[in-house]
Amino acid sequence: MGQPVAVVEKPTSRPGVVRLEANRSLTGMGHERFTAPDQAVGPRPAAELARRLFATGRVDAVHIYQNVATVDVKKGFTADGLADVLENLYIYWVPGREPPVLEAPAEEAPAPAAGGDAPAAVSAAASRVPAHLLERSRLAREKAAAKPAD
Repeated sequence: MGQPVAVVEKPTSRPGVVRLEANRSLTGMGHERFTAPDQAVGPRPAAELARRLFATGRVDAVHIYQNVATVDVKKGFTADGLADVLENLYIYWVPGREPPVLEAPAEEAPAPAAGGDAPAAVSAAASRVPAHLLERSRLAREKAAAKPAD
């Protein structure tokens, strides 16, 4: 699950430097430059992309501005596969990986109706509505029914 990023890889006039242009902004209006993996700190998309690019072992530096990542590739390596890193930046689930199990919230006991009467039977949909909202709705219906028609 998640959404892949469309990436266009473009060469530059400098050998060993490649531009990766994405279809979404990564930094807003700010420039971010990373020359080491320990500089990529925090949950920002630019920092996460830099961490992933450095993890390939083929990157010397990364500069990100809006939707363009300029990557300095280490000497002796190619840029093959670096565009895939950006394409998969927002993919958080892949086939074969088990999604985390989330616990269901605790069931809320229905509150007794006003006036001390026993709670009336409610539909399956209404059982998921908090009791105070059901009570407020009942009181509003009674008030509307008691209002004289114009």
